[in-house]
Amino acid sequence: MSPTDHLEVANLFARLSRALDNHDALDQLYTKDAKVHSPRGGELDGFDAITEYVRQTRIEDHTQHMNTDLLITLNGDEAQASANQLVHFYREGQPPHQTSGLRVSYTAVRTPEGWRFREAEIKLAWTRTS
Repeated sequence: MSPTDHLEVANLFARLSRALDNHDALDQLYTKDAKVHSPRGGELDGFDAITEYVRQTRIEDHTQHMNTDLLITLNGDEAQASANQLVHFYREGQPPHQTSGLRVSYTAVRTPEGWRFREAEIKLAWTRTS
C-alpha cells in the first residue's frame, strides 16, 4: 500500500464522520452500489437507500463520531479497513443522552473519482444512556 492510498482510505473515515455530524453530502464517500449493514438501519442496499436513511436519522439527534484504532489492508484497488468508533448522541446545547461504542469494517475501492466505500459492516459493542 502506498502512503497516499493509506492516507486516502483513512481520510474516508474522517470525512464520513464529519458528513454524518455536519449533515454534509455522502456522494464523495460511497459507490452507487454500496451496501451498509447497520444495527440501527438494517440492510441498506445502494447509495440512495443509504442517503435516505441518513437524512431520516438527522431529525432525531445531533451526533459526534470519533474513530480510533484504524487498520487498513490494501489488495490492489480494494482495501479492507476497520476501526473502533465512539458516537455521542445529543441535543443542541446539552450533554450526550446516549453514547455507543461500535466496531466498523469497510471495503473501500479505488474509483476514477478516488477511493470510495463499497460495503460497511457496523456492529454495536455497547450503549450507555443517561
